[in-house]
Amino acid sequence: MKSSLNFQDADTFYEGLLDAHQGLSREESELLNARLILILANQLGDTVVLQACIDAARASAPA
Repeated sequence: MKSSLNFQDADTFYEGLLDAHQGLSREESELLNARLILILANQLGDTVVLQACIDAARASAPA
C-alpha cells in the first residue's frame, strides 16, 4: 500500500468529488461513495492491498 502522496492533482480530484455530490441527499451521497469505492477497488484489484487500505482507514478514524 502506498502511504505517501501519489496524486497527480489532488485538488482537482477533490473538487470533482465535491461536485459529484452537489444536489444529492445524504442517502444518495452515501450510495455514490459506495459505488465509487467499488469502482476504484476494481481498478486496484489486489485483495491484500485493498485490505491494507481498509485497515489504514479504520485505524485513522476518530474514536
